[in-house]
Amino acid sequence: MVKSKRINKRLKPMAATKDVLGMIAPEPPIKPKWRPHYKRLTALREALLHRQGDLAKDALEEQPTFSTHMADAGTDHYDRDFALGMLSSEQGALYQIEQALDRIRNGAYGICELTGKPIEPQRLEAIPWTRFSAAAERQLEKEGAFNRTRLGPRETVARSSEPEEKEEDVA
Repeated sequence: MVKSKRINKRLKPMAATKDVLGMIAPEPPIKPKWRPHYKRLTALREALLHRQGDLAKDALEEQPTFSTHMADAGTDHYDRDFALGMLSSEQGALYQIEQALDRIRNGAYGICELTGKPIEPQRLEAIPWTRFSAAAERQLEKEGAFNRTRLGPRETVARSSEPEEKEEDVA
């Protein structure tokens, strides 16, 4: 008995890109009022990302194991530390910009998070990622609500193993 060969027909169509990656939601429309801010924030984000790439590359450049002069070695270390410090501070700015872009997309941009009132247009022009009106920010600063980076108490700084000489007060 000879069985007839049966050609397998696909029961399901081939998977499309959206099936593999999931549905890609279209960007919500940006209100015409906020388009200039959106474009400015997007351009600023791209510039920061580009700069971060450059700083990371500079910081990760192969460091020589020795330098011909101690001053050169010190300069190399300073440049590397400076690049890493800039990279860290710009990451915070990038986060604020991303949050502002999200607020534009979801319709919360230009509204003070503390008072719920509109933020002054001049303030948004000067600081497009701001979350607070000028009055609300002054109030928060007065109350000490902002957690700014500060050095720890003097006692928490590691001490060297050598005994320190105490300075005498001259009155």
